[in-house]
Amino acid sequence: MLNADAIKTLIDSPDATLGVAPLLNAEKLAGGDASIDLRLGCWFIQLRTERYSEFDFASQSGHDEDFLTQKTYVPFGKKFVLHPHSFILAATLEWIKIPNNLGGYVTGKSSLGRRGLVIETAPGVHPGFLGCLTLELANIGEVPLTLHPGMPICQLFLHQITSKITTNAQTRFRGERQPKLGIYTPDPIMKKLQEGRNATTKRVMND
Repeated sequence: MLNADAIKTLIDSPDATLGVAPLLNAEKLAGGDASIDLRLGCWFIQLRTERYSEFDFASQSGHDEDFLTQKTYVPFGKKFVLHPHSFILAATLEWIKIPNNLGGYVTGKSSLGRRGLVIETAPGVHPGFLGCLTLELANIGEVPLTLHPGMPICQLFLHQITSKITTNAQTRFRGERQPKLGIYTPDPIMKKLQEGRNATTKRVMND
């Protein structure tokens, strides 16, 4: 894991191998921290629960994100209320550039988690990532939580990988500035397993 000095050196290097913009907590990198504080952006995505009865991960392959979700822009100085047992997508205020020889992971802040706010369920950040990080925000508590764009929301830890990746990571979410639901597509193995189960069920019924 990189310490504060190593992180600051990479950010300040002439070739800017590691990028965080805007970097609003630069002073903390001189205080011995081993992470970068990131802030909440202005875009939020909510699922339109009235437009679907379930997500079937065995067939989810081409649904229109605009149809399934509602996107909300909340300017600085305004707030977004996350009610108990509710779930939304948000994004970091900062634009992140990860070099090919580093990986990272995102964790929530304990002061928020102890009040019921879970900020991520997919914490890994791949080498070569470029864009704003999407956050999965869930209120697992019993009290509404008021979220403010610009508030510190999570921490990014960075670590070196054993061998440098020669090409940039080509993920579906690379280069995104706003949160995105994305499309879940069953892989060939899952499809074969489902087909095998269906075939077994038919044989049992025929017998």
